[in-house]
Amino acid sequence: MQKIISFLFIVFFISAIALGQQKTNLELTDIFNMEFVSDPQISPDGSKIIYVRNFKDIMTDKNLSNLWIVNFDGSQNRPLTTGNQNDLSPRWSHDGNKIVFKSNMQDDKMKLFMMWMDTKEYVALTNTTASPGGVSWSHDDNHLAFTMFVPKKSESIIKLPPKPEGAKWNKPPVYIDEMNYRGDGKGYYKSGNQQLFILSTDGGTPQQLTFSEYDHGTPIWSKDNRKLYFSANLHENHEFEPRNSEIQELTLVNNSIKALTNRLGPDNGPALSPDGKFIAYTGFDDKYQGYQLTQLYIMNADGTNSKMVSGNFDRNIQSIKWSHDGKGLYFQYNDKGDTKIGYITTAGKASQISENLGGLSLGRPYNAASYSVSNNNKFAYTLGGTEHPADLGTSYKGNNQRITKLNDDLFSYRNVAEVEELWWESSFDQRKIQGWLVKPPNYDPSKKYPLILEIHGGPFTSYGSVFSAEIQLYAAQGYLVLYTNPRGSTSYGEEFGNLIHHDYPNHDYDDLMSGVDEVIKKGIVDEDNMFVTGGSGGGVLTAWIVGKTDRFAAAVVAKPVINWYSFVLYADGVGFFYKYWFPNKPWEDPTSYLKRSPLSYVGNISTPTMLLTGEEDYRTPIAESEQFYAALKLEKVETAMVRIPGASHGIANKPSNLIAKIASVLAWFEKYKKD
Repeated sequence: MQKIISFLFIVFFISAIALGQQKTNLELTDIFNMEFVSDPQISPDGSKIIYVRNFKDIMTDKNLSNLWIVNFDGSQNRPLTTGNQNDLSPRWSHDGNKIVFKSNMQDDKMKLFMMWMDTKEYVALTNTTASPGGVSWSHDDNHLAFTMFVPKKSESIIKLPPKPEGAKWNKPPVYIDEMNYRGDGKGYYKSGNQQLFILSTDGGTPQQLTFSEYDHGTPIWSKDNRKLYFSANLHENHEFEPRNSEIQELTLVNNSIKALTNRLGPDNGPALSPDGKFIAYTGFDDKYQGYQLTQLYIMNADGTNSKMVSGNFDRNIQSIKWSHDGKGLYFQYNDKGDTKIGYITTAGKASQISENLGGLSLGRPYNAASYSVSNNNKFAYTLGGTEHPADLGTSYKGNNQRITKLNDDLFSYRNVAEVEELWWESSFDQRKIQGWLVKPPNYDPSKKYPLILEIHGGPFTSYGSVFSAEIQLYAAQGYLVLYTNPRGSTSYGEEFGNLIHHDYPNHDYDDLMSGVDEVIKKGIVDEDNMFVTGGSGGGVLTAWIVGKTDRFAAAVVAKPVINWYSFVLYADGVGFFYKYWFPNKPWEDPTSYLKRSPLSYVGNISTPTMLLTGEEDYRTPIAESEQFYAALKLEKVETAMVRIPGASHGIANKPSNLIAKIASVLAWFEKYKKD
């Protein structure tokens, strides 16, 4: 009898374990449990990697991060810093004995710290009112150069009479005379500029090098440590030509500045060759196109003999780093929705090193990644994929390895939706369009499912084969989700990106509808329950779609542009949008603005449409959503407006904001789902 009881207990125990291991679908609060890797920095000798480990705190609703270190082979993975704080931007000294990083671990103020790698002791190098920006080591490791905001006093012409003692008056009026007076995620600008500083690694007071009324980019050092190179737009008309930056040289003996480049267009990201004789940089000759390919250039360190290197490579060049032998440069690029590391010789021959980078956002599936390379050609990078947020990946001589699996604990009991890559032809001109179909967990091909078309912003950007908590949570609620790269998306070359130049939105609509038709052909879509949403540029297209068709049961238009006429005068960066996205100013050619504004087609809309925008969005200000909301109400279309308090254009600046966005979209779609 005792044996029978023991046997039954064992069977019950094993059954309980099996039941405990059954996976369930993702829930909204799982966002707080997701982690990801960013900014991996490999040591000069390639033996160790420091990376930023990003996590969230459900009690304070904060995005947090610590630094971790691991051997190149994946062994001895351990924290360098701990605590509910933000530790960022680790950078190795040239000899590999120290790092600098930024942290708010003390007084909740972002400071620059230095750590000795043998003892892990660290010290705050700065205690300034402003946070240091981009940092670089001198080649002898004795000094640091960095940017930092320096305020300046702004004088008002409005002079108020003195108030009586004890009187309580309102705050004085704010006097603004700058063209660019506010920025998304930054609010109303304080008067001042990003200036250059140097600081001894022995500590002390940072020495300010520049005092101009212009912003200066992250500096790098000359080989002899006597000069700094950086990118800046120091032209008097910089507000009217916002892209016209040059590579600048600052001589430390007298702080004199000389422009090394001189053309209309952006010159950015200077990188010094190992022998100090050449400077590589990225940019293009500005044609005022909506999308222009970023090319690679190399010039002598004195600015002479500049030449384009990447003329035969039809993708954007990003994040350039010289090979240690000086024969070429490594770079990052996006190709058909996949982020890769490439190598290009100084003669212009390009090749691929690694692929599948990405996963830096828990929101939507945008292509974004980072990497670093050692002196012996070992790589550390953010490893992407549709199954997980960014982990740490390594590569050496073609051998790639996944080092971390930060979310295996969560995904051990949560389902992850399957993602299928699709291609189809646009009904407009038969161009090949790429997209991805996300299937609900426990997908049954014999059933029909509701469909969400989710559209990316930009519009000059790209989605890819990377993890998205937002998309996954839609699928977890039983939806098929289609996301795609219509014409105008990057990662397909300059010609494809410019198909929407002065023509957006227009035939990208055909690309999207053709994608929906392609999924319907599979026989798995409940055509009575199709929904559409998108943010920013995707919000524009969602609003455009409901003005063109009633095939969707409901729509959520997130942070859109509804009226181009008002947008180009109200968004941050006043000097940009009218110049690059339209042929003329609004009052010079109102017709082109109106015909491309979703507001012009509001009379056609019958689809129940929700508006969703952050209240502090200065990129696509909430006034755009308010206009559309009012117009839909006047047309008696079922509508609602969701305002995210304190949120900028990047709504997910707090984890709960991302949850709120997803919950709002799902609530609206569930409200109009047909049985």
